[in-house]
Amino acid sequence: MRITRSSAVGAVAIVGALALSACGSDNTSTGGSGSTGSATAAAGDCFSGQLDAEGSTAQKNAIEQAIKNFQQSCADAPNNYNATGSAPGIKQFTGGNVKFAGSDSALKPDEQTAATATCGSPAWDIPMVAGPIAVVYNVKGVDKLVLNADVMAKIFQGAITTWDDPAIKALNSGATLPSTAIKVFFRSDDSGTTENFTKYLHTVAPTSWTATPAKKWAGKGEGKEKSAGVATAVAQTDGGITYAELSYAQQNKLAMAQVDTGSGTPVELTGESAGKAIAVAKQSGEGNDLALKLDYATKEAGAYPIVLVTYEIVCSKYKDAATGKNVKAFLTSFASDSTQQSLASLGYAPLPTEVATKVKTAIAAIS
Repeated sequence: MRITRSSAVGAVAIVGALALSACGSDNTSTGGSGSTGSATAAAGDCFSGQLDAEGSTAQKNAIEQAIKNFQQSCADAPNNYNATGSAPGIKQFTGGNVKFAGSDSALKPDEQTAATATCGSPAWDIPMVAGPIAVVYNVKGVDKLVLNADVMAKIFQGAITTWDDPAIKALNSGATLPSTAIKVFFRSDDSGTTENFTKYLHTVAPTSWTATPAKKWAGKGEGKEKSAGVATAVAQTDGGITYAELSYAQQNKLAMAQVDTGSGTPVELTGESAGKAIAVAKQSGEGNDLALKLDYATKEAGAYPIVLVTYEIVCSKYKDAATGKNVKAFLTSFASDSTQQSLASLGYAPLPTEVATKVKTAIAAIS
């Protein structure tokens, strides 16, 4: 498998030269919901040729790990994942330029129509990566910070401008907060992370965040490109704050705010606390279209509410059967129990059992 960088579209290229002899004969099959969840592919699932995909930056580190795991049995390749963002990924998929796309939001009706037309069959949203969104900050002398949705909304709208604002003090009794100016950074590119973060703000604090959630930022601050850009900016700026996936917060060693959800105890962001929020999500798609409706206002004890799910956007039935088989093989490995567990150390939450079972069934139905 060879992963190449495309200067034209920045696509993920999952490329073969995967001789069947490179695949171990003692590995489990890709199976359906009853599979054992092995990360490795069966001998018949290794393929030759190129499988292009593109999209979400939130899942960059996760899909790189999934590629490495797939290589355990289909080994002939280095890997290089170049994420371009959810919106470009969907555009490339609906344009027929890639075989699947990564998106931090399920397809909207117009996107679903375009994708289905391209596929010649219904397009499915398959949740694959649970990526908690951290509210990260860099304030000298402040190692612990509690925020709620209303205060976050006011900070990101520019209504709260210093770290010693009374509204922040009220949530952090006993803490010494400096008068340092707050410096907001946001994603300048169209971003599924932005859309999910603003869905949270709009749902839980609608009077303070009135803008319609969207991939394009509607608040205040200074724009930086992609998750890496905003995380780096905060790391370099005293008083900085942004929203970014947990993996980027960890890579940049940034402090993360706890969230007061109204459940009684502020919730710290961990893989476990994010998984609790994903577990209570409801399916909004039909059949094997597994679009989820997240409950951003959940007061489930210990559930961290600011989460996103990255979907792999696929054709339910590919016009080329070999392409369908190859997409199915890779995603089966991606969804396996062992690969999902391996993502935890990278700042992701493994799919809860309730979701993972449906995901494996949907992948098994791809043709």
